Amino acid sequence: MNNELIDIVGKASVLKVGAVISVEGRTVKVLVDREKNTSHLFYKGELVKSIVVGSYVKITKGFEELVGKIEGEFIEEDIFQSRKNYSSDAAKIKRILVVSLLGYFHDDVFERGIKELPLIDNECFLLDETEFAKVHNFIKKGDIPIHIGQLAQERGIPISLGINGLFASHIGIFGNTGSGKSYTLANLYHSIFRKYKNSKDFQKNAFFFLIDFNGEYVQDNGADNILIEAKYKNIYRLSTHTREGGDKFPIPEKIIQEPLIWTVLLEATEKTQKPFIKNALENGFVDRQMTSADVYKNFIKSTIIGITKNKDKNLEKALLVNFLRDIQECSDKMTGLDSAIQFFQDFLQYNNKFSDYYFDQNGQQTRSAENNFDTLIDQGISTIATPIDQINAIEKIRLKIISAYYNDIVRGYSNKEHLAPLISRLKTRIPDLVKVIEIQADTATAAKKNFTVVSMKDLNIHMRKILPLLFCKHLYDEKRKGTTNQQTYLNLIVDEAHNIMSESSQRESEQWKDYRLETFEEIIKEGRKFGVFLTIASQRPSDISPTIISQLHNYFLHRLINNNDIKAIERTVSYLDKVSFESLPILPTGTCILAGLVAQVPVVIEVGKIQDAYKPLNQTIEPAKYWGTAAES
Repeated sequence: MNNELIDIVGKASVLKVGAVISVEGRTVKVLVDREKNTSHLFYKGELVKSIVVGSYVKITKGFEELVGKIEGEFIEEDIFQSRKNYSSDAAKIKRILVVSLLGYFHDDVFERGIKELPLIDNECFLLDETEFAKVHNFIKKGDIPIHIGQLAQERGIPISLGINGLFASHIGIFGNTGSGKSYTLANLYHSIFRKYKNSKDFQKNAFFFLIDFNGEYVQDNGADNILIEAKYKNIYRLSTHTREGGDKFPIPEKIIQEPLIWTVLLEATEKTQKPFIKNALENGFVDRQMTSADVYKNFIKSTIIGITKNKDKNLEKALLVNFLRDIQECSDKMTGLDSAIQFFQDFLQYNNKFSDYYFDQNGQQTRSAENNFDTLIDQGISTIATPIDQINAIEKIRLKIISAYYNDIVRGYSNKEHLAPLISRLKTRIPDLVKVIEIQADTATAAKKNFTVVSMKDLNIHMRKILPLLFCKHLYDEKRKGTTNQQTYLNLIVDEAHNIMSESSQRESEQWKDYRLETFEEIIKEGRKFGVFLTIASQRPSDISPTIISQLHNYFLHRLINNNDIKAIERTVSYLDKVSFESLPILPTGTCILAGLVAQVPVVIEVGKIQDAYKPLNQTIEPAKYWGTAAES
């Protein structure tokens, strides 16, 4: 017998653990050989880990080699022991493994899936080093590896993933606060930039857009190297907490003209407010009134005439003054309105008996039907200046909506009760929007560098919900419409994604919530076709739409303690085996379960280290550092 054959026989005898005694679908039970009931085995002078829950085994069926994972074990006592002669009580016990089939070896490569099932008495073996490496080889032929960490239970064994397999997919990173979730996100994108940052093709074709709700990925000291060096990224620190605001995110003017943007911003209702906004922004009549200062001033006059000569008793008596005040609030370029408002408050009166307006000056009354009534209106608005050409694009949109609103109310085209809440939101949202948005014609401004980070830490609750949707939808639509190169890659990264992908919220209408979820669900369902991918990180997966979670391709699952979060993962992640799933609540910090299309089998990994300069700002405070000297207890 030659040496090679001796090695094969010896190896088989050492690594053989037992034989199949039951097959129930993909669950197989294996009776362990009695001499293998030890914690470790020796092979060629080396220590080999023996049979433990969570390890892998190979079942041979003829020339087929099926691979499974041990999910549990139990013992049975021989019920016929009285008929047999046992040398000890231990010999009466049978040790049985519960194995879940994962895949098979084909052409010396591990393939996930069930090709066929084993038969009773098929032999079961531990994997040798080569076979173990094949199971944990996640790099497909032709792909480029990127190192992300090492196996947590097999120290020293690195885990690398294929760039195409990982980054051409939707990624979910979930874990409780302090579990290492943000660190994993930072590690993934730091690693990809470290590998490609000097590639001109990468600089031209790869773009990453990160929405940062808690300011973990930006620094305020100027040397902002979190994730990647500052020279490779755009940084926007948005703020609504100060009068001037913070940085302004560039939006092309054509985008701000779209009715859908304002429908989202103003949370317009579907049946009344949304059609009104569309009509206001696309209404040729309103556009014509805003062609010059003189034309718009004439529109103000005609609207005032319409209000004062309207016989509708239900028309609000303060409508005229409210009209002028709303115009004044549209822009500080609109001047002289205070004097006009004072004039009409002093001299314009209303006669309830005749449902009629009249001017009362020094005891002399001029009714609306009299010829010089319009002359007095001219006198009232004489101080008003309306330099339409000097107001910015956002102010002009607001003025359009206000003008259309009062025009419709005066003419009886719309119901004030239906539209008043929209106008009220307009007054609060526009000033906030001006603080965070910059209108410009250059559509490529936000994409001059590969990475864009938008910090939303200093935004109020409304802007935190609305702006991420606007930005993501704008970028997705631009890519989907083919306005950018089809070879370009776009990854939308949302940290703390439960803030905008929550399935339940008490602060918004059902219609708004549906629109918000439908937008992100469309991106995650259809984005792959257009080179748009989504990476979401969250500490509350139970709050996120199950549709979104189930459409993710790859998962990095850190410690999850809340039962609802664990159930959400169980319902939507089909790649987890029982052992991996049950370990979720006890994973140490910095350790996660990798599961998904990129990984042949779920594995527990320790995420690789990154330099301190690139870490996110999410470290837990150490109070004892700042509390001085502790007294003796």
